[in-house]
Amino acid sequence: MFTGLVELKGNLAQRVRRGPGYRLSIAGALGTLTLGESISVSGACLTVVASDDRSFEADVSLETASKTTLGALAVGSAVNLERALKVGDRLGGHLVSGHVDAVAELVRVTPAGEAQRLTVGFPRELARFIAAKGSITLDGVSLTVNAVTDSTLEVMIIPHTLAVTTLGGLQIGASINLEVDTLARYAVRYLEVSSGNSEAGLKDALRQAGYEGLGKS
Repeated sequence: MFTGLVELKGNLAQRVRRGPGYRLSIAGALGTLTLGESISVSGACLTVVASDDRSFEADVSLETASKTTLGALAVGSAVNLERALKVGDRLGGHLVSGHVDAVAELVRVTPAGEAQRLTVGFPRELARFIAAKGSITLDGVSLTVNAVTDSTLEVMIIPHTLAVTTLGGLQIGASINLEVDTLARYAVRYLEVSSGNSEAGLKDALRQAGYEGLGKS
């Protein structure tokens, strides 16, 4: 588990074909890591297989390479790095699993003073997991959704986040690893199963959950 609070920016130093996948070499001064520990690399949870005080290596399956940006990311590109959450650590962002749901696309950047408003396009099937004021993870960064439609969302990026993560260097059309909020995923799944996937059933499930006013005319 991660928090979505990036520790530092690293760089993809090398990507080498290895068996049915790739081995990535990531330059980033996280210190010497423990073999087998989990690291979030731009939102994708990877396992450390070798490390020193300036870099580490991790294997990526073809599935991960195809379902995230890591398979096509240019060597030398910056990546966001975060070590796994320890029990007792402060949870400054939100609970992030490092399991990327989709590769989204940056469709608009709007200046907002020293901040930037990013508009990101995502697959429509993920819309039911994304809500205004809810949490979203973009390239491993925990953010709050400001607005959402059935295929786009907006987030505000403050100057600090622009400076310490890769989000400040993204160009229109850039691919972004997107992970929906884990709690939203379970809530939606519960309601779908409880309702039998029907509108009437969904309203009944919501009422049973304590939302008595929903579904009344």
